[in-house]
Amino acid sequence: MTISIRKTGLGGLAMFGTVAMLAACAQAPAVTEDTSSAAASDFVPCMVSDAGGFDDKSFNQLGFEGLNEAADTLGVTPITVESATETDYQSNVQNLVDQGCSLIVTVGFNLAAATVESALANPEVNYAIIDDTADLDFNGEVDAPNIKPIVFDTAPAAFMAGYAAAGYSKTGVVGTYGGMQFPTVTIFMDGFVDGVAYYNEQNGTSVKALGWDVAAQTGLFTGGFAAGVDSLNNAQGLIDQNADVLLPVGGPIFLSAIEAIKSSSKDIVMVGVDADLYDTDPTNGSMFLTSILKGIKISVSDVVSGAGGDSFDATPYVGTLDNNGVGIASFHDFESTVPATLADELDAIKAGIIGGSIAVESPSSPKK
Repeated sequence: MTISIRKTGLGGLAMFGTVAMLAACAQAPAVTEDTSSAAASDFVPCMVSDAGGFDDKSFNQLGFEGLNEAADTLGVTPITVESATETDYQSNVQNLVDQGCSLIVTVGFNLAAATVESALANPEVNYAIIDDTADLDFNGEVDAPNIKPIVFDTAPAAFMAGYAAAGYSKTGVVGTYGGMQFPTVTIFMDGFVDGVAYYNEQNGTSVKALGWDVAAQTGLFTGGFAAGVDSLNNAQGLIDQNADVLLPVGGPIFLSAIEAIKSSSKDIVMVGVDADLYDTDPTNGSMFLTSILKGIKISVSDVVSGAGGDSFDATPYVGTLDNNGVGIASFHDFESTVPATLADELDAIKAGIIGGSIAVESPSSPKK
């Protein structure tokens, strides 16, 4: 809903006289104050990125788009600040507090400590954090009453993507690697590898999934979330082991995987994460078999809109297959090359997961 404030001015003595005469003849109508508009006009939504920046073509960018969408609807001006390194997080959050922000959205689990510290010190400010539960002491509760976690159970969506990757693979080998070993990264890897295993079980195949051991919870990581040599080497290592579908998990690290693919003479595709990378990175769109989606843009827009309408609710938002908070993108350019039955199989798998007949579990899944 677009909220606007309209002010009507009365000009000239003739108008004044007419109004006075009417007032003498009839009771003036009651004036109702538009409190929602007043609240929105004073509302200042803000956002801090992680080190990936707002142009990462992934979850920072989606959060940024959701913030701006809600701000446009509310008719307010957001304040945003990008973090260049991890050492910027605390000062960037404080900077927004100092600028009088009403709601501060922090993007990514790396900002959890800075978010909790600021929220406890500033109980009059509301906070939301993307991809973290703000539970630093791991007691199962959010560490401050004015923080709303925005989290996603991506394991089922990644399971579907793993099934699709196994169904597409020509070499019988797929691979994944992550930025850092955090739950919001490994949850993708858990679901992906389990989805490959389910494909093998259902189809009597033996497609290998490299880069992550679900049982041991160990695997291949770059040590950070920036594109660079480590990501390039991990991608190249999987390609050298004959993987023809790659799942890099961790914001812009996929950009280095693109470099590795382009330098290879092999036919290799990727699975994106967070956003539909076919759309957000159209230059390289033809490389993406599909993407594992988080509804970051719509969830951030809803949270900001609610806070702007004076209805901030700190209850965690959990995106699932059932509420369309997670999912997978279409096959785009690969529609004609994937097996004809694969889309129907994925629809059945989705229904089975939602209905409970197919169990997809990850130790990293958020509580619902």
